[in-house]
Amino acid sequence: MNTKDIEQLIELLEKSSISEIEVGKWGKKIRVSRQGGHVVVQNSDMVSDATPTTPAAPAPSETTEDESSLQGVAIKSPMVGTFYRSPSPEVDAFVKVGDHVKKGDTLCIIEAMKIMNEVEAEVSGVILDIQIENAQPVEYGQTLFLIEP
Repeated sequence: MNTKDIEQLIELLEKSSISEIEVGKWGKKIRVSRQGGHVVVQNSDMVSDATPTTPAAPAPSETTEDESSLQGVAIKSPMVGTFYRSPSPEVDAFVKVGDHVKKGDTLCIIEAMKIMNEVEAEVSGVILDIQIENAQPVEYGQTLFLIEP
């Protein structure tokens, strides 16, 4: 399974009324499901060597526990791409730690296949943390920002 296959599964899920898709290929499984209004991707390749029989689902809950200790709402990457804090190198970042944002404010840009996609605040609040450095690659579902509502 490559990234394009996973993106196609996500698209199929978002455009249909189904809530979960699981595909097996070459002994590996990918499960894409809707949970709480978000799309969740589980990959059997993501299981660590220390726990070979444990499904990949526990990893996101561990991340959620870490983020909840910071008491912020996690804003996650909606896609695989490159994270940019500003629209161009000559311009200031959209937001910085401590800034107040409103729901719908642009927080960053994720570039995917030469298309710039704005990521907006899902809640109003204060930026607690920016977890990615500028111009770094991001994965689908990776936490970008923590916002205190």
